[in-house]
Amino acid sequence: MPGARSQAAADKRRALLDAAVRVFARRGFHSCRVADIADEAGVAYGLLYHYFGSKEEVLDTLFSERWAILLEEIAAVDARDLPAREKLAEIAAFVVDSYSHDPDLMKVIVVEVTRAANSFGRTHLDEIRRAYDLIADVVRRAQADGTFDAAVAPEFAALTFYGALEQILTGWIFGLLPAGEEEFERAKRAVVATICDGLLIPGAGRARPPAL
Repeated sequence: MPGARSQAAADKRRALLDAAVRVFARRGFHSCRVADIADEAGVAYGLLYHYFGSKEEVLDTLFSERWAILLEEIAAVDARDLPAREKLAEIAAFVVDSYSHDPDLMKVIVVEVTRAANSFGRTHLDEIRRAYDLIADVVRRAQADGTFDAAVAPEFAALTFYGALEQILTGWIFGLLPAGEEEFERAKRAVVATICDGLLIPGAGRARPPAL
């Protein structure tokens, strides 16, 4: 049946992508071969080339799939009628929860793509910048309604916000920071408190942030 064959092909493709995540996370993208991915997936070497032209295309696919989900989430959060601080809190929670649910995939995204702007990541700079632009829009509107101080460029605020999250992820990835449910929740609060409190208008009343 055509439908069954199509599903089987989709399942094999997904299995190869999942295997690639494990191999890239364990050995690093540049240190592994296509054969390593095929071995991890338990399939013949040539099958990977039926679905992907190279291991670079595999990494491209992993990044583009995950980054598209992040962009969709940021847009969906921004479309809701929420204060800017709550929007940024939801975005931070999504990023941290993504690491909590699939640390290997987030390791691959951070180490092999977003922090590799001088090599592989350069091909995805437009996609990466799109996330920063969406976050900057949240800040820009909060500045327009007087919630945040307009003295800070929204683009800079967005880079600082996402950069803080990425640095925390890097700390977990390389074992530089303790990782666990308590630390994940603390990180969400810390990033939002640091960025949002820093964006408040000088002299305006400041609500005391929750204990970090």
